[in-house]
Amino acid sequence: MANFEFRQTHICKQTGARTGEFKTPHGVIETPVFMPVGTQATVKTLAPYEIEQLGAEIILANTYHLHMRPGEELVSSAGGLHEFMDWHKPILTDSGGFQVFSLARLNKITDDGVEFSSHLDGSRHFFSPEKSIDIQNALGADIIMAFDECSAPGCDREYAERALTRTTKWLDRCKKHHKNDKQMLFPIIQGNMFADLRQRSAREVLPYCECGVAIGGLSVGEPKNVMYDMLDVLKPELPVGMPHYLMGVGSPDCLCEGVLRGVDMFDCVLPTRTARNGLAFTSGGKLTVRNAVYKDDFTPLDSECDCYTCTHFTRAYLRHLINAGEVLGPRLISYHNLYYLTKLMARVRAAIKEDRFGDFMQDFRARKEYTDNIREKDEL
Repeated sequence: MANFEFRQTHICKQTGARTGEFKTPHGVIETPVFMPVGTQATVKTLAPYEIEQLGAEIILANTYHLHMRPGEELVSSAGGLHEFMDWHKPILTDSGGFQVFSLARLNKITDDGVEFSSHLDGSRHFFSPEKSIDIQNALGADIIMAFDECSAPGCDREYAERALTRTTKWLDRCKKHHKNDKQMLFPIIQGNMFADLRQRSAREVLPYCECGVAIGGLSVGEPKNVMYDMLDVLKPELPVGMPHYLMGVGSPDCLCEGVLRGVDMFDCVLPTRTARNGLAFTSGGKLTVRNAVYKDDFTPLDSECDCYTCTHFTRAYLRHLINAGEVLGPRLISYHNLYYLTKLMARVRAAIKEDRFGDFMQDFRARKEYTDNIREKDEL
């Protein structure tokens, strides 16, 4: 624990939302924070210095993908992920569980672990809780995740409960196997969309929480109001003196609603994935720059943004790059999208510290940058 410490720095008098500082071996993270995803030891199209330049304090890498290639042994021999990818701020790795259950071709799930075939070449593999910990130990991230079973959205209660029981048993094995005090192990709360199972999971993982807990199995296709309901159920169960990490969430509306419900850390591939298709987050809502209406639009992508993209290039130029298949287009929009979300979280932290986050949310919910991300079937 000497290498990790979380400290609440302010609690908003209007809402109870909080800011904090999370100390890790590779630096202090101000929370609430959005974390760019570097699935294969790279945030797609962007160099590490650009990620640092736009204000990111921590990034993610993916255990499953890095195990498949280039392999954790090679990364370890290079000095770990920080040296391998030349990123010297904090890194978080997931357990590989979500990818095993959603991406690979599953062969067999037992209490021992999961047999599966690689999505790359069909080769057979086996992940156990111990194997996941071994891979993450070799990768050398600051924060690592327990191996869990993420039950599919819409599954029945019986399966969700069975997956939850298995997740808790696997957590116990992860905790016993993990020996590196320079890596903080986060348990993961599961339970699908069943409120009582979510509460049960939170209580079961609590004894394993040292300096952090994750919430998994949300933002997997359910309506957003259902996700918010689950967060509301969990909020009183979460330990106060450590960061709360909501996995796989990255749209502006969900980030702010999550903070309101006690979440400190978020990650998602959304800002870079949408950028590769020419879609940008802006203060005026989502903007699909490849559309013909922007052919001769010589205004910035976002007139309220001061990032490199918005201060140097026009919508017309970005549209040209995207439609011509030039890689600079996705690069510039990825930079903007990550900058936008980083600055959004800075605005959130400022509002909390000034005890006006309730006012901030009232205004933000009325803005197009919020409402543009609401699905029609969801509730405001």
